[in-house]
Amino acid sequence: MTHSNAIAWFAILMPLLFSSLLQARTVLQSASCIGSMASRYSTRTVGAPNTLEYRVFLENKSGDVVSPFHDVPLYANPEKTVLNFVVEVPRWTNAKLEISKSEDFNPIKQDTKKGNLRFVRNFFPWKGYMWNYGAFPQTWEDPTHSHPDTKAKGDNDPLDVCEIGEHVGYVGQVKQVKVLGTMALLDEGETDWKVIVIDINDPLASKLNDIEDVEKHLPGLLRGSNEWFKYYKIPDGKPENTFAFNGEAKNAKYANQIVQECHEAWEKLISGKIPFKTDEYDIKVSNSNVDDSPYKVSKDDAVYKGVPVDSRQPPASIDPSIDKWFFIGQPNL
Repeated sequence: MTHSNAIAWFAILMPLLFSSLLQARTVLQSASCIGSMASRYSTRTVGAPNTLEYRVFLENKSGDVVSPFHDVPLYANPEKTVLNFVVEVPRWTNAKLEISKSEDFNPIKQDTKKGNLRFVRNFFPWKGYMWNYGAFPQTWEDPTHSHPDTKAKGDNDPLDVCEIGEHVGYVGQVKQVKVLGTMALLDEGETDWKVIVIDINDPLASKLNDIEDVEKHLPGLLRGSNEWFKYYKIPDGKPENTFAFNGEAKNAKYANQIVQECHEAWEKLISGKIPFKTDEYDIKVSNSNVDDSPYKVSKDDAVYKGVPVDSRQPPASIDPSIDKWFFIGQPNL
């Protein structure tokens, strides 16, 4: 090879090599960011599970209390391809746990009705929730906004998430996930999105990138999820739920648009651009980390000092009827 040819090849290869190194550095930086996010949070548990007093607060690495609604970032990497997901209800469990909108720092607690703790009933062939169920932080389904595709207003909650990986989570766990698609439940006249995601550390994560991949690698799961949401209230004497889009699960692109819309709605709420209390909703907005929020508090604030210390206890016993298995007869499985 002549000297001039060598220079020519060098000129061709160097940009390619530099580009590859830059991409590798970006991947490593993103992976480092995600890895640090995974270990950033722990739980502060108050009281015993299956009691009215049970609360699960989130703490950062310094032991400071943070809100799972407001402080945990929605996106776990700069590219916004990996999202943080807060587990409220681990798979196969029945207690209807949710991020509180009515208490400061929004602990996870068990929902109630008429003063009684709520449990999801078992109905054949499922035991409790069939996924790790929870919410995306920093999202809000605005109850004053009617979505053009569903013709129904939001349900006033953080965006619901179904994580379909093989590992059972725990209450308050912050998982890193990628979005695969979404269903649109119409729950008592409100839009209630159910975003389908996969833990990025799941063995199948590399094969699941869109909603059609779910049916390919986990056949029956989407149909089962549809049936679960449709019928799960029937054992409690309520009618079956309905869906927008005839129950069709929309793809990842559409789902990510919904996530972004709900993130923007939350941003308006937490920044004070819209009120946190109206005749239609009342949301606690105290937070530790949202810099542009007028509701950010310090550790010297009375709201922060009012958060109880860890006092975790063993689970309380539950009524044996919670374990009853109902047979509805409708699911086509």
